[in-house]
Amino acid sequence: MIDRYTRPAMRQLWSDESKFRAWLEVEATASEVLADAGIVPQEAAKAIRSKGDFDIARIQEIELQTRHDVIAFTTAVAEKVGPESRWLHFGLTSTDVVDTAQALLLKQASAIILEGLHALSAVLKRRAIEFALTPCIGRTHGVHAEPTTFGLKLLLWYTESQRNIARFSAAAEDMRVGKLSGAVGSYGTVTPQLEEEICKRLGLKAAEVSTQVLQRDRHAAYIGALSIIASSLDKIGTEIRHLQRTEVREAEEFFSEKQKGSSAMPHKRNPITCENICGLARVMRANSQVALEDVALWHERDISHSSAERVILPDTTTLADYMLSKATNLIDKLMVYPERMLKNLNLTGGLVFSGQLLLDLAEAGMLREDAYKTVQTLAMKAWKEDLVFKELVAADPQITSLLPPERIARAFDVNRRLNNVPAIFERVFGKPLSELQAQ
Repeated sequence: MIDRYTRPAMRQLWSDESKFRAWLEVEATASEVLADAGIVPQEAAKAIRSKGDFDIARIQEIELQTRHDVIAFTTAVAEKVGPESRWLHFGLTSTDVVDTAQALLLKQASAIILEGLHALSAVLKRRAIEFALTPCIGRTHGVHAEPTTFGLKLLLWYTESQRNIARFSAAAEDMRVGKLSGAVGSYGTVTPQLEEEICKRLGLKAAEVSTQVLQRDRHAAYIGALSIIASSLDKIGTEIRHLQRTEVREAEEFFSEKQKGSSAMPHKRNPITCENICGLARVMRANSQVALEDVALWHERDISHSSAERVILPDTTTLADYMLSKATNLIDKLMVYPERMLKNLNLTGGLVFSGQLLLDLAEAGMLREDAYKTVQTLAMKAWKEDLVFKELVAADPQITSLLPPERIARAFDVNRRLNNVPAIFERVFGKPLSELQAQ
């Protein structure tokens, strides 16, 4: 991934240095376990652990001749180890090392991403509670529907982030596996018991069954979970982009004092972070398609997945880390305008309370179909002629004959429509909203 979208930890993790260190750790650990089993001399295992090292330029030089990266690596390491290097890579095939080491790198990447997910969840929770009872208009099809609260929007994103944590944690755990089962997965040299011990020392589990490679359904699920995270962030970014539109202006990204929105229009304040997140989500979802294509390999192995994974695994984890950081900062500093929300809620002169009025008329004795027709007729008149719906209702004899002024006023009471919001927060967090707000 390009530097613009790469944070330092992920940049280091996916460097050649980090990759070859992971390969060397697998090689050294395998040698030690094989030495404990009496297959490799103890002196050789000690030499591989203590002297094992590499020079990246030398690996690249050898690979130009061998056209095989693992052989180039083992050759370069052997030059450092000396005579005992004849026991290096003993009984292993290339993918035993590559797939197992890749699992080590993904384990580290997953820890970084989970940290980002928890950070996002924390800020979503805080701001959801902050705006729990802040009224705003809910929209369906982009059109004003009924009142909701801005806190409920944030709470929705919080609960989705919790599902993302659970989903990604499961996918990451499925990726925490290694394999040293040989060229076709039949354990021709290393036994299943030795494989389990090697993986255990590396902090991994041994795959129950493998071919020459770990099966790529694991990787597809992993990239898929990351793509869902990206889609959740896309969802947040899309919502804020709409709320920041000039005609709406209910919330907007933080805009610093020295920030510029346009080279030509000094007034511009654009939702660039949201647009950045939404655009990168498309890359993430495209990568999930590649991961799905990697599942079907020829027989016990081909390497059609290898070239693709050199791109999608570093890029997708790097983007997930970057996008989570951007989204967390976005929510943390989000500028929210409750007065504008209330103004927009009242923009249609009470049309958004038509559903409550319908129910109140039915409860007062009017047939539901008649009530619907009566309310819709007044609503359409208010809509087309730009009149105040509430005033039309108060002057309609069919309605006033059933509903006295105080009941009409109650039909247009926003707090009545939001009465159950605290219960939603309590259901999510297990505590009364008042207690959450006091914390």
